Amino acid sequence: MAFHEDKAVGVLAEIIALACGVDQAKARQIRIAASLHDIGKQKIRHLVDKPGKLTDSEFEIIKTHTTLGAAMLETMQGDLGEMARCIARWHHENWDGSGYFGRYLCELPYYIEMVALADTFTALVCTRPYKKSWPPEEALAYIKKQAAIRFSPVLVDIFIPLVRNDNRIAAIFEPVIDW
Repeated sequence: MAFHEDKAVGVLAEIIALACGVDQAKARQIRIAASLHDIGKQKIRHLVDKPGKLTDSEFEIIKTHTTLGAAMLETMQGDLGEMARCIARWHHENWDGSGYFGRYLCELPYYIEMVALADTFTALVCTRPYKKSWPPEEALAYIKKQAAIRFSPVLVDIFIPLVRNDNRIAAIFEPVIDW
């Protein structure tokens, strides 16, 4: 079975949203929009797939996938389109304002942080051309250390037991994680 990281991020973001009390219809929208969070990487695939460390200038180009993605989604209509553009544009912002563009997650729509957390966990546990996969507990330990830096402590406290106890999450990542 092929593993699709973007789809996994979307489904994981939906599960997080439901655990936070978001209604099913809105959580479904989050899933769909979140699955498009990295669409801008299509424009810079040569760097995304590069093995090894990026140069500083290459990393600056990688960071443009957020604005490229938001632009690519410009014709998407309605609330879902707006959500998808926001997610694509802001999913690398941090709780403390230290993200790509210096925005605080608390200034952005609530679903951005859910997607950022889902994206981070997925990136950590998946193999990439430039890194090996992390075991799930190491990924969770990293996320715990990032509470109040990259993510809100409240969301981290919801997320960690969710990953450990929700069989839907184990099923999503079964192709890439040896639980």
